[in-house]
Amino acid sequence: MNYTEIAHDVEKYVLHTYNRFPIAIESGQGMRVKDVAGREYLDFMAGIAVYALGYHYPGYDEALKAQIDKVLHTSNLYYHEPLARAAKAVVESSGLDKVFFTNSGAEAVEGALKAARKYAWLKDGKNDHEIIAMAGSFHGRSVGALSVTGNDHYQEPFRPLMGGIKFAEFNNLSSVEALVNETTCAIILETVQGEGGIHPADKDFLQGIRKLCDEKDIVLILDEIQCGMGRTGTMWAFEQYGVKPDILCCAKALGCGVPVGAFVLNEKLAAASLAPGDHGTTYGGNPFVLAAVDTVFKLFEEADILDHVGKISGYLAERLDDLAARHDSVKAHRGLGLMRGLELAPDCPVGQVTSKALEKGLLIISAGGNVLRFVPPLIITEKEVDEAVAILDECL
Repeated sequence: MNYTEIAHDVEKYVLHTYNRFPIAIESGQGMRVKDVAGREYLDFMAGIAVYALGYHYPGYDEALKAQIDKVLHTSNLYYHEPLARAAKAVVESSGLDKVFFTNSGAEAVEGALKAARKYAWLKDGKNDHEIIAMAGSFHGRSVGALSVTGNDHYQEPFRPLMGGIKFAEFNNLSSVEALVNETTCAIILETVQGEGGIHPADKDFLQGIRKLCDEKDIVLILDEIQCGMGRTGTMWAFEQYGVKPDILCCAKALGCGVPVGAFVLNEKLAAASLAPGDHGTTYGGNPFVLAAVDTVFKLFEEADILDHVGKISGYLAERLDDLAARHDSVKAHRGLGLMRGLELAPDCPVGQVTSKALEKGLLIISAGGNVLRFVPPLIITEKEVDEAVAILDECL
């Protein structure tokens, strides 16, 4: 099928919940994808921070093909080796104790919220517990995840949502403290806000929240669905803050292309929250997706991906600083590792920049607040950074 035929059938038969770019992607290799017309694009969005290893990384496809020849799916009523291997990798990398595998990031958030409320309910038998979330946050579009997403644009058509949610100001500890009371059971935030405009948490802010949670036995949930899995230069962004969550939510690059997420709990939460019958999933954690997860952790270690991110992210930051200095339309540059944003002036709509970049062979997306978002595959080199910056220089 050509682009026109594909676009026609998609618009005719698929519910219109996405405004798609006018290309139809057919294949990918490394840092690049091709459309059905054979045109090549440098990919700086990586499926929105999913393709950490790029397309067809050596060893990844082979592991999934081998698992297909064994078994794709089995009920969670049975044990299987990919579950044992992937669970060990996730738990040991996070420093937490137990993991529950889901199909997506939103489902990971849903499970974390349930675990936090069950923990509080077991303590006092009450159902009046409140959760503090952050303004400008994004945790997903399912009802529970949407309830803790601090953006009226996403929430308004679907209210009333889950009750007992209050919103504090991100990076303002006093605003969090002002909302805490005897019914507060959890505080949830992204270590680096992604959809909200690429805002890293301040170290004092996150450490202050951890201290507050420790003092009042409040569950700290960190959403690292976008900023985790090496994107900031450590496997998990919270490692750079000297804190550890009670529950960690992850997805996206966890499987580098297959639909998988997880929430990971410390021993305290695991021992006194969700029990058999409280939570479940049909497809979550099946042998196929967990073969991918296990392989991703192995490939990260073999290729020393974290060390590479630490080196190349500094180069990307320098080039983006240079780009910002050359253009009055760039108002700010912020981020961590290979998760960065350029905030543009109001008279430079980010949608026009991403469209022009597409015309010039660069895939890049936006984030909230007129921000150009950089979440390329973690295997990126200086050559590809230079190529992308040159294209954006022309576009701006």
